[in-house]
Amino acid sequence: MNKKVILGGLAGILIIVVLGFAYVLRPTEEASESIEAIPLNEGVQEPTQVDLPTEVLEEEPTEVVGEANKDSSPEGFVVFQIDQGNSEVRFSLDELLRGNPFTPVGTTNQVAGEIGIDFSDPSASQLGTVLINARTLETDSSNRDRAIKNQILDTGDFEFISFTPTNLTGFLPEIVLGEEVQLKITGDLTIRDITNSVIFDVNVTVISGTEIQGYGSAEVLRSDYNLNIPSVPSVAEVTNEVLLEIDFFAVAN
Repeated sequence: MNKKVILGGLAGILIIVVLGFAYVLRPTEEASESIEAIPLNEGVQEPTQVDLPTEVLEEEPTEVVGEANKDSSPEGFVVFQIDQGNSEVRFSLDELLRGNPFTPVGTTNQVAGEIGIDFSDPSASQLGTVLINARTLETDSSNRDRAIKNQILDTGDFEFISFTPTNLTGFLPEIVLGEEVQLKITGDLTIRDITNSVIFDVNVTVISGTEIQGYGSAEVLRSDYNLNIPSVPSVAEVTNEVLLEIDFFAVAN
């Protein structure tokens, strides 16, 4: 075979490879706007307020009433919003990087959602749709970030990842302030244009009538969302399993 033909073919392949890397590692799209929570369903009842009879208010000293109510739970339905400044979502998976085991972790605090706690009937508590701005995810490597956003998640076209709950179980008959509760939250997780049902194991603590905190995790498969890893010489044996985690702190509206 003619040497010029061989060299020309190799040059063509090299150009294609270079253009491919340039496309994958091109600058990523910035977040289009500040992320905001989708409100819980209209019609959710407002927190109720218990009015004591006028004569009781007059007869009981103010200090005694305050002391009696200091550690009691509020009444009715209270809506909390995730506080981005004190919350974080993460993904992680395992791979071989240059022949050594490595676990890349992607994080962002651009997460929004509303949580409705029914202090009178905990089983009626709700979790609204949780949104994550995928364009703001960051790992330890800017090149990895570009590959994730430009090719794997395609955040230019699909800016947000969403989790829409369909079932919530595990609340005890009574909410005790400061006591951790273990929940299972089933919902529709949408990444790019693919939606699958996922179950999150969530630990929630109602700190007070105005603050709650918790941690949740679930394992998903990359293959369920067609999340293909670009071929990179230094990376091998990327696991199909991906761990999703959230640490959240939420405050009452």
